Amino acid sequence: MAPVPNYAAVPRLGRASLSVANPNRDGTGTLVSLFTAGTNGSLVKEVTIKAIASTTAGMIRLFLYNGTNYTLHSELTVSAVTPSATAASFAGTINLRDAESEPLELPSGWSLHCSTEKAESFHVICKGADF
Repeated sequence: MAPVPNYAAVPRLGRASLSVANPNRDGTGTLVSLFTAGTNGSLVKEVTIKAIASTTAGMIRLFLYNGTNYTLHSELTVSAVTPSATAASFAGTINLRDAESEPLELPSGWSLHCSTEKAESFHVICKGADF
Protein backbone atom coordinates (compact mmCIF):
# COMPACT_ATOMS: atom_id res chain seq x y z
CA MET A 1 0.00 0.00 0.00
CA ALA A 2 1.34 3.44 -0.90
CA PRO A 3 2.04 5.80 1.99
CA VAL A 4 -0.46 8.58 2.64
CA PRO A 5 0.98 11.99 1.68
CA ASN A 6 1.69 14.36 4.53
CA TYR A 7 0.64 17.98 3.93
CA ALA A 8 1.62 21.03 5.93
CA ALA A 9 -1.77 22.26 7.12
CA VAL A 10 -1.26 24.79 9.92
CA PRO A 11 0.43 28.03 8.77
CA ARG A 12 2.96 29.50 11.19
CA LEU A 13 5.27 32.49 11.37
CA GLY A 14 8.45 32.76 13.35
CA ARG A 15 10.00 36.10 14.13
CA ALA A 16 13.15 37.46 15.70
CA SER A 17 15.03 40.70 16.22
CA LEU A 18 18.77 40.76 15.60
CA SER A 19 21.27 43.34 16.83
CA VAL A 20 24.25 41.53 18.38
CA ALA A 21 27.29 41.04 16.14
CA ASN A 22 28.32 37.43 15.53
CA PRO A 23 30.86 36.81 12.73
CA ASN A 24 31.05 33.05 13.43
CA ARG A 25 29.98 30.41 10.90
CA ASP A 26 30.37 27.46 13.27
CA GLY A 27 27.25 27.94 15.42
CA THR A 28 29.05 29.65 18.30
CA GLY A 29 28.37 33.17 19.52
CA THR A 30 24.99 34.86 19.80
CA LEU A 31 22.25 33.10 17.83
CA VAL A 32 18.56 34.00 18.04
CA SER A 33 15.81 31.37 17.83
CA LEU A 34 13.58 32.02 14.81
CA PHE A 35 11.36 28.98 14.25
CA THR A 36 10.86 25.67 16.10
CA ALA A 37 9.31 22.66 14.36
CA GLY A 38 5.91 21.47 15.57
CA THR A 39 5.20 18.09 17.15
CA ASN A 40 4.95 16.35 13.75
CA GLY A 41 7.62 18.47 12.06
CA SER A 42 7.27 21.60 9.95
CA LEU A 43 7.79 22.89 6.46
CA VAL A 44 9.80 26.13 6.19
CA LYS A 45 9.55 28.09 2.94
CA GLU A 46 11.29 31.43 3.29
CA VAL A 47 12.85 33.94 5.62
CA THR A 48 12.44 37.68 5.11
CA ILE A 49 14.94 40.13 6.58
CA LYS A 50 14.28 43.86 7.01
CA ALA A 51 16.77 46.32 8.47
CA ILE A 52 15.33 48.86 10.87
CA ALA A 53 18.31 51.23 10.62
CA SER A 54 21.33 51.93 8.42
CA THR A 55 23.41 48.94 7.35
CA THR A 56 26.98 48.32 6.24
CA ALA A 57 28.20 45.44 4.08
CA GLY A 58 27.79 42.24 6.06
CA MET A 59 25.90 38.96 6.36
CA ILE A 60 22.77 37.41 7.87
CA ARG A 61 23.18 33.70 8.66
CA LEU A 62 20.65 30.93 9.26
CA PHE A 63 21.54 27.84 11.27
CA LEU A 64 19.75 24.52 11.73
CA TYR A 65 19.73 23.19 15.29
CA ASN A 66 18.95 19.53 16.02
CA GLY A 67 18.87 19.93 19.80
CA THR A 68 22.63 19.32 20.09
CA ASN A 69 24.53 20.90 17.19
CA TYR A 70 24.22 24.00 15.02
CA THR A 71 24.84 23.73 11.28
CA LEU A 72 25.16 26.71 8.95
CA HIS A 73 22.38 26.44 6.36
CA SER A 74 22.11 29.77 4.49
CA GLU A 75 23.67 33.20 4.21
CA LEU A 76 22.33 36.46 2.81
CA THR A 77 24.65 39.30 1.87
CA VAL A 78 23.64 42.61 3.44
CA SER A 79 24.45 45.73 1.44
CA ALA A 80 25.25 49.18 2.77
CA VAL A 81 22.09 51.31 2.88
CA THR A 82 21.29 54.56 4.63
CA PRO A 83 17.49 54.80 4.74
CA SER A 84 15.84 58.16 4.24
CA ALA A 85 12.57 59.67 3.04
CA THR A 86 13.44 58.49 -0.48
CA ALA A 87 15.51 55.34 0.20
CA ALA A 88 14.11 52.21 1.85
CA SER A 89 16.17 50.30 4.39
CA PHE A 90 17.85 47.02 3.41
CA ALA A 91 15.52 44.07 2.77
CA GLY A 92 16.14 40.55 1.53
CA THR A 93 14.63 37.08 1.30
CA ILE A 94 16.14 33.61 1.67
CA ASN A 95 14.14 30.81 0.01
CA LEU A 96 14.82 27.74 2.13
CA ARG A 97 15.27 24.58 0.11
CA ASP A 98 16.71 21.12 0.68
CA ALA A 99 19.07 19.29 -1.69
CA GLU A 100 16.18 18.45 -4.06
CA SER A 101 14.99 22.10 -4.19
CA GLU A 102 11.93 21.30 -2.11
CA PRO A 103 10.87 23.50 0.83
CA LEU A 104 12.93 22.65 3.90
CA GLU A 105 11.35 20.07 6.22
CA LEU A 106 12.29 20.45 9.88
CA PRO A 107 11.84 17.31 11.98
CA SER A 108 10.22 17.53 15.38
CA GLY A 109 12.77 18.84 17.89
CA TRP A 110 14.70 20.87 15.29
CA SER A 111 14.77 24.64 15.02
CA LEU A 112 16.06 27.47 12.88
CA HIS A 113 18.28 30.17 14.41
CA CYS A 114 19.76 33.36 12.95
CA SER A 115 22.56 35.85 13.46
CA THR A 116 23.90 39.08 12.04
CA GLU A 117 27.59 39.58 11.33
CA LYS A 118 27.47 43.27 12.31
CA ALA A 119 25.89 44.90 15.34
CA GLU A 120 23.01 46.27 13.26
CA SER A 121 19.27 45.95 13.82
CA PHE A 122 17.10 43.63 11.74
CA HIS A 123 13.65 42.08 11.98
CA VAL A 124 13.51 38.51 10.66
CA ILE A 125 10.30 36.68 9.72
CA CYS A 126 10.09 32.97 8.87
CA LYS A 127 7.14 31.60 6.89
CA GLY A 128 6.30 27.97 7.53
CA ALA A 129 3.62 25.44 8.42
CA ASP A 130 3.20 22.46 10.73
CA PHE A 131 2.40 18.94 9.54
